[in-house]
Amino acid sequence: MQNMKLPALVLLLVMLPAPVIASEQKKSAAAEEAGKWLALVDGRQYRQSWQRAATLFRQQVSAEQWQQAITAARNPLGNMVSRKMAAATYATSLPGAPDGEYVVLQFRTEFENRKHAIETVTPMLDDGQWRVSGYYVR
Repeated sequence: MQNMKLPALVLLLVMLPAPVIASEQKKSAAAEEAGKWLALVDGRQYRQSWQRAATLFRQQVSAEQWQQAITAARNPLGNMVSRKMAAATYATSLPGAPDGEYVVLQFRTEFENRKHAIETVTPMLDDGQWRVSGYYVR
C-alpha cells in the first residue's frame, strides 16, 4: 500500500503548474529571510535590521527614523513569546510600492504585554536577494 502512495504523490507534483511551484519556493525563501530579520527586531538590534532591509526600505526611512519608529512600536509590547505564520501571499504589485516581487507574510504573534497581535512582514526581491521592505504590527 505504501508503494502505491509514492507514484500518486509524484504524479500530483508533476501535474502542478510550474508557476505554482515557483511561487511556493519564493514564499519559502522570503519567509526564511523574514525570520532572520524578525530575530534582529526581537533582539532589539534595530540598526542591524535596518541594514539588512531592502534598498527601497532604506531609501524611504533613515536608520534613525527606523530606530525611533520600531522602538515606539515594539518596546511597549515586551518580548516576543510565540509567533506562527498565518498567511503568505506572493504578489508582483502592492499599493504604494513599485512593481516587483513581494511576499506578504502575516504572523499571529504573542508578546509579553499583548497576547494577540498580527505582524505583517513584506520581503521583496532586491537585487536577487529577499529583503524586508515593510513591517507593521497591530
